[in-house]
Amino acid sequence: MAQSQITVRKQQELQQQYTNYKNSLQQLAQKIGDIEQDTEEHKLVLETLAPLPPDRKCFRMINGVLVEKTVKDVTPALQTNSEGLKKVLEELVKQYKRQQDDMEKWKKKNNIQVVQQ
Repeated sequence: MAQSQITVRKQQELQQQYTNYKNSLQQLAQKIGDIEQDTEEHKLVLETLAPLPPDRKCFRMINGVLVEKTVKDVTPALQTNSEGLKKVLEELVKQYKRQQDDMEKWKKKNNIQVVQQ
């Protein structure tokens, strides 16, 4: 009786750990998707602004406030933001792969086999 309680408890702990791994991977994937979307938006805006004259008026949203600026003022800030987003994206992808590798090692160590329904 005591042995079966121990195995049931162990099984519940393993199931909880597996769920935690899956949830953290899902959250990282969501963040990666959001950053990719922001990167694409920055790229699109930069491509749109590129052929315009530098003294042309444009508008930029800063902390929920629409601010009037010129193309030459906005372009460097957008490029800096875009580069920063790319670095963050690279780091998140590395983190995702690391987490995935950790999960695979954990699955092998504990002899976990996932049954798809």
